[in-house]
Amino acid sequence: MLNALQVLTTVVVGLMVGVEFAVAFVMNRIFSALPEDSDQQARSHGGRMLGALMPFWYIGSLVLSAIWAVSGWHDQGATLVVIAAGLLIVSVLMSVLLLVPINNRGKTWTPENRPEDWKEQMNRWDRYHYARVAVIVAAFTLLVTALV
Repeated sequence: MLNALQVLTTVVVGLMVGVEFAVAFVMNRIFSALPEDSDQQARSHGGRMLGALMPFWYIGSLVLSAIWAVSGWHDQGATLVVIAAGLLIVSVLMSVLLLVPINNRGKTWTPENRPEDWKEQMNRWDRYHYARVAVIVAAFTLLVTALV
């Protein structure tokens, strides 16, 4: 049973890392290359779509990691899982405190109502997102290392 939990947790976190990596290094760059209002509209749509899914994915990843840490407490690699869970807590805090407020504003913007500094706000979101991606990549790496 523990093996199934370990694999499930690793897959769930790995998929989350893949999506967030793609947002940071692929999708946002594609959006930025779009003409005029398309960048802002694409980001608004992405914010609505992923903003509805990611809270469950982040919290689910954290819960799975915590269950793994408790269930496998005496196993080799348990310390790595605890550290990974700690990093996932950091990623949730970063999301709630830094990224979600910007995303909540951005997902309601249209070309008619967006603020003058919308690009600066999106650039700030991108910088925070890069840091969050680094945190979840580190968590994923620790989970994979604990698994093997």
